[in-house]
Amino acid sequence: MRNNPINGNRWTQFKKNKRGYWSLWIFMTLFMLSLLAELWINDKPVMVSYQQHWYFPIIEEIPENRLGGDFDINTDYRDPYMVAQIEKAGWILWPLVPFSFDTINFELSEPAPSPPSNINYLGTDDQGRDLLARLVYGFRISVLFALTLTFFSSIIGIVVGAVQGYYGGRMDLWGQRILEIWEGLPMLFMLIILASFVEPTFSWLLGLMILFSWPSLVSVVRAEFLRGRHLEYVKAASALGVSDSKIMFKHILPNAMIATLTFMPYLFTGALTTLTSLDFLGFGLPLGSASLGEMVAQGKDNLHAPWLAITAFISLSTILVLLVFIGEATRDAFDPRKR
Repeated sequence: MRNNPINGNRWTQFKKNKRGYWSLWIFMTLFMLSLLAELWINDKPVMVSYQQHWYFPIIEEIPENRLGGDFDINTDYRDPYMVAQIEKAGWILWPLVPFSFDTINFELSEPAPSPPSNINYLGTDDQGRDLLARLVYGFRISVLFALTLTFFSSIIGIVVGAVQGYYGGRMDLWGQRILEIWEGLPMLFMLIILASFVEPTFSWLLGLMILFSWPSLVSVVRAEFLRGRHLEYVKAASALGVSDSKIMFKHILPNAMIATLTFMPYLFTGALTTLTSLDFLGFGLPLGSASLGEMVAQGKDNLHAPWLAITAFISLSTILVLLVFIGEATRDAFDPRKR
């Protein structure tokens, strides 16, 4: 795959779009930092040394009686008594930001929401939780959600579009009528109604959104298969007795994937903005979860704390601009007219 000259030309064309190329690197760097968030944004120490023994609280639960405490319970590292006990015979290595997304800072010098300070770099929300921690963890879960949704929606959309386009006839006719009805349903309202029946979880919300997001790729794949099934090499393979599934997914699909891959960055962007909208309305991830939509809601409900709205606006706009630039570069890379 690496030595394929076509893919090499596509990567070269992608790099020519400087905005998209650097946007990809910036986005990947931010995403990798968010995946490693427990190492630099956490309310647990990265490492504890006590009586010449090393402990790693971010990956293991340590009872406090092993660290100079009195009880056989999980250590509360934010307890001043436990901190003093550990530092008598060792030391604590804290992350850069000593807060997790759900950690409440009870030592605020001002009522919550408090403005940015040298402790809470972006300030806190109205519950005293660190805004930077919630931003990083919310970014991570939003991107993971959008990636998972894009992956499964693409698989379903590609399979349905391939079957419709390859077989045509009544299957294509009835498939199009069903798609027209399904796409006519107001997705956001249907998600709100369905999500109101049960307490939403990551998997439950993901399943609901997959139900309404896969049709967006069907028309693109269907058009490519309608065109590809009449090509000479496809007819020759069929005459030689090659199975329909092999013709569809080995001979036609690689050509159809060009248009599909071009569309995927925008499908990813749509998934992220839909999750943000649901979280903003209160029908998204479980209450208390870190999410970008919840940050927007915090900004709306606390107009006297402008840092909440400013952080939400800058973070969301930056993410969407990066994704749009990546999508433009991907489109240019797969455009044969620009090679």
